[in-house]
Amino acid sequence: MTAPAPSSQPTQAAATDAPSADAPSADVPGADALGDADQLATRMGIEITEWNRDRLVGTMPVAGNRQPFGLLHGGASAVLAETLGSYAAVMHVAPERIAVGTELSCTHHRAVRTGRVTGVATPLHVGGSVATFEIVISDEAGRRVCTARLTCMLRQRPPGERAAR
Repeated sequence: MTAPAPSSQPTQAAATDAPSADAPSADVPGADALGDADQLATRMGIEITEWNRDRLVGTMPVAGNRQPFGLLHGGASAVLAETLGSYAAVMHVAPERIAVGTELSCTHHRAVRTGRVTGVATPLHVGGSVATFEIVISDEAGRRVCTARLTCMLRQRPPGERAAR
């Protein structure tokens, strides 16, 4: 299974209740925080480019996310995977509930030195209390760089906690 190459413009997969991809902060629950400098995903350059309840796509530059040998850092791939999987899980339960990552597993398949990588998160299981997503990260040539699996606990929002938008 190979992720599609990133497109030059944000897109959205067809869905009757799917939001416009032009303003992810207004439509992907919690995505308004992506522009916040205090957020790790912002510092990593992660952008959500396509989403619906069955698929969430995001990109991240390799530049600025390398390890000392000039390769994309495996931890950067893990951050991209957990970010995409977490947002995908929240799309299934917001605004009443939240998703909290409990396990992340990443297998790194090949090195990347330049360009952008694209991650595609798809649900493997979404239940009442647990959701698991597969996240496939590919390079600009569509070659699989990393395969990740994220499991999130789905829980009630704590009283007084800010609701995801």
